[in-house]
Amino acid sequence: MQRALVTGGAGFIGSHLCERLVAEGSTVVSLDDYSLGNEANHVKGVEYVRGSTADISTLITDTPTVLFHLGEYPRVEQSFVDIETVLTSNVVGTKAVFEFARQHMCKVVYAGSSTKFADGGFGRDQSPYAWTKAANTELLRNYHAWFGVPYAITYFYNVYGPRERSQQSNGTVVAIFAERWRTKQPLIVTAPGTQQRNFTHVLDIVEGLWLVGVKGQGDEYGLGHPDSYTIREVAELFGGEMVLGPERPGNRMQSTVHLDRAQLELGWQPQHNLPDYITALKQST
Repeated sequence: MQRALVTGGAGFIGSHLCERLVAEGSTVVSLDDYSLGNEANHVKGVEYVRGSTADISTLITDTPTVLFHLGEYPRVEQSFVDIETVLTSNVVGTKAVFEFARQHMCKVVYAGSSTKFADGGFGRDQSPYAWTKAANTELLRNYHAWFGVPYAITYFYNVYGPRERSQQSNGTVVAIFAERWRTKQPLIVTAPGTQQRNFTHVLDIVEGLWLVGVKGQGDEYGLGHPDSYTIREVAELFGGEMVLGPERPGNRMQSTVHLDRAQLELGWQPQHNLPDYITALKQST
C-alpha cells in the first residue's frame, strides 16, 4: 500500500504495525493522543501527529490508501471507571474517523474486539468497552452500506509481546504477571481463575493486519491463537506465589475464536505461542 495512516501508532500494537508498514515500503503517518502511546515506541521513517481522533479531519489533510484504526480506549475492566474517556475515544473519536474515511473514500481496517463473541455472544454488553467496540463494527458496516466506504474488520484475541504495558489499570495480564514475577511479588489471579483466553503474539496480529490491509474486505477476520489458557495456567507458566484476587466486572469466562476467513482467504497462521514466549522472557530476565 502506498500511504498508510495508523491511529494509535505510538502504542503497543500500533508501533509494531508501523514498523511492518515502513519495512514494506509504505509512507506511514501516525495519529496518537499519547494517552497510552509513548515516544519511545517511535519508528524511524514514520510521521507522527499528536492529537485526538476526534480532530482527525483537521489534523490529517492527505488521503491515505488504508486507514488502520487502532487508536481507541483498550481495556475491559477499567472501562467501568473511565466511562467518559471510553465514550469520548470509542464513540466520538471513532465516528470522526469513519467520517474522515467517507470524505476521503479510503479503506478502513478496524481493530474490533473479540469480547463481543464471549460467553455465547453475551460479551458485547458485559462492559462499556465491549459495547462500544461491538457498536463500532456495526457502524462501519453501515458506512459501507450507506456511503460505499471500503472496509475490513479484524478481531484481536488477547495480544501480548514486546512493548505491552504492565501498569495495573491499563496493562495486559501477561505484562502484569511478568513484572510481578520479575520483582518477586505474588501473581494476583482474578477470580475464579478458570476464565479462558486465546493469547496471540503482537507480530502475528501485525501479519494479519498487513494481509487484511492488502486484500481483506468485509467483516469477521479473527486474529487469534487457537490454543486457550486459563488465567491460572498463565500464572503457572511464570511460577512463583499466586494469590486469588476478587472477581472483576466484565470478566468474561471464554471466547469463541473465529479464524476461518483469516486462514482460508488470507493464509494467515499464528507463528508464536505463549509458553515459548514466557520461557524466553524468564530466561532473559
